[in-house]
Amino acid sequence: MLKKIRVTASIILCSLITLYFLDFGGILPQQMSFMADIQFIPALLALNIAIVGALVGLTLLFGRIYCSSICPMGIYQDTVAWLSKKLIRKKRYSYSKAKTILRWSILGVVIVSFVFGFSFLLGLLDPYGAYGRIVTHLFRPAYLAGNNLLAEIFSKFENYTFYKVSIYGLGIFSTVISLLTLIGIGFLAWRNGRTYCNTVCPVGTVLGFIGKFSIFKIQFIDENCNSCGLCTMKCKASCINSKNKQVDYSRCVTCFNCIETCNRNALKFAPVGPKRQKVAEPSIAYNYQKGNQTVDDSKRRFLSATLITGIAAGKLLAQESAGKLLPKKDIKRETPIAPPGALSFEHLQDKCISCHLCISKCPSHVLKPAFLEYGLSGMMQPKMYFDHGFCNYDCTVCGDVCPTGAITKLDVDAKHQTQMGKVQFIKENCIVYYDETNCGACSEHCPTQAVHMVPYKGVLTIPETDQSICVGCGGCEYVCPAIPFKAIFVEGLNMQNKVEVKKEKTEEIVIDDFGF
Repeated sequence: MLKKIRVTASIILCSLITLYFLDFGGILPQQMSFMADIQFIPALLALNIAIVGALVGLTLLFGRIYCSSICPMGIYQDTVAWLSKKLIRKKRYSYSKAKTILRWSILGVVIVSFVFGFSFLLGLLDPYGAYGRIVTHLFRPAYLAGNNLLAEIFSKFENYTFYKVSIYGLGIFSTVISLLTLIGIGFLAWRNGRTYCNTVCPVGTVLGFIGKFSIFKIQFIDENCNSCGLCTMKCKASCINSKNKQVDYSRCVTCFNCIETCNRNALKFAPVGPKRQKVAEPSIAYNYQKGNQTVDDSKRRFLSATLITGIAAGKLLAQESAGKLLPKKDIKRETPIAPPGALSFEHLQDKCISCHLCISKCPSHVLKPAFLEYGLSGMMQPKMYFDHGFCNYDCTVCGDVCPTGAITKLDVDAKHQTQMGKVQFIKENCIVYYDETNCGACSEHCPTQAVHMVPYKGVLTIPETDQSICVGCGGCEYVCPAIPFKAIFVEGLNMQNKVEVKKEKTEEIVIDDFGF
């Protein structure tokens, strides 16, 4: 019964957190982000004392329940191990001594590197972050391809329940790392079950130490045990020594396989020591703030600029084909653009574990993993790109879903005042200057009018920028039709600023009885 309860809970939790990463349409409620909040490393980095206390209390009570039922990477390993047992009928596990020096050495290196500002190693080995990257970079493209296939099939029957979405790569480096992680951990699980958890994983090492002092433990009933070794052969953690009737509780993940397989009822899961020694489980107090969901008004402004942009781009393409292009200046973005609410590069690198939940949930598709733009410590952390969209002026999703606090939660008003970067204008690349034709797409799409049109030649107008009120949303850069180099782009900031954007005064209109 204990194993069935654990397996059921594991399947539900892992399925929900996987679907939450894959949910591109925002069908699942925002409150489901709590599944990321209850992960150990994210809660620790977010300084969520309630969640950390609850997980520690749960471990002190029942052992490594977190590793067996809450951690998605642990559930992935169990799935691989289960498949290996199905395909290899004669497969047996065996008891092995704990690699204590190796596991504590890895934990020590991770802690020291994190203290000295190199958080990449923690993000690389954190089980939740690793699983998030696997889902985002490997499972998500297949999921979107399946959605597009269904959309094509259903559309033939005039059923538009599904709609096609764009599929594009998020970065070679992060994809390769995700693939190697999937294969590496999967290989270890296929051969020896929970080797990664009990040797490499820093969370497993910490909770393993706490689990040694748990109240409820797997115990032998000496009078019933004949040392047949069946429990050892079924233990995927390789922690049961049936000959000596001993269990290494630092590696036991309380999967209950041993209890289920024993046909002599020689194992039990029961309290150890005097019954008066009880550890109260801290109550979980979630402090979750639901992100404001507002209508994307900027998309309406985009429609008005589309016609102008298309006409201008068509003329420019015609000139390109005729070989009349003049020299243009390439964009040299020296500073990357961090997501709104990241505060600074230092804050982002200290908190982010590169789980890529923000990348997966971004409705505008402007977040991608960085390579070396943030330095070695910031590899795979989110960075803003404007090749597939722009940052919605009213959107706060990335901060709402971030479990570590690397991207702080912002309400809509605070988002409007957050400056992620500053606009830069290259006059030589602008089609107004180059082709002497009207455009104005950048101005039409700027939510703060940091980009506005001023008189140029005759009836022509040309963009002028005001960096003091620019929020760095990238709308101007995204819609700029200039090719091959944009005439306007956003330069990032090492530390995000607060800008004061003047709101337009609205005149109250009194409607009389006639409706006028």
